[in-house]
Amino acid sequence: MNDPDLTALANEHLAKARADHHGRSAHLILHDGPLRQSVIALAAGTQLHEHNAPPAASLQVLRGHVRLTTGDGGRELRSGEVRTLPRERNGLLALEDSAVLFTAVTGIGHR
Repeated sequence: MNDPDLTALANEHLAKARADHHGRSAHLILHDGPLRQSVIALAAGTQLHEHNAPPAASLQVLRGHVRLTTGDGGRELRSGEVRTLPRERNGLLALEDSAVLFTAVTGIGHR
């Protein structure tokens, strides 16, 4: 398996998100048992609606500025910041064109 170039993936998927009528693009870069890592790109103003949280997850902003939305309003994150996701329903809003690395442990998995 080749090591992914996160900068190249962020650039590629930001271009795809800007061209997509839904304003988003995603790519699963790692699937190892229960561990998943994905690059998610969102055009400014695009959101991922609230969804149930996995047992453990983090979000690292590769490019841009996002708001992690939760029941208490959420928190803004900028390029270079990383945050453990709360174990409650959450969503994501791109305040500008943004790409994030989403890492999640989804439970018991198989290789």
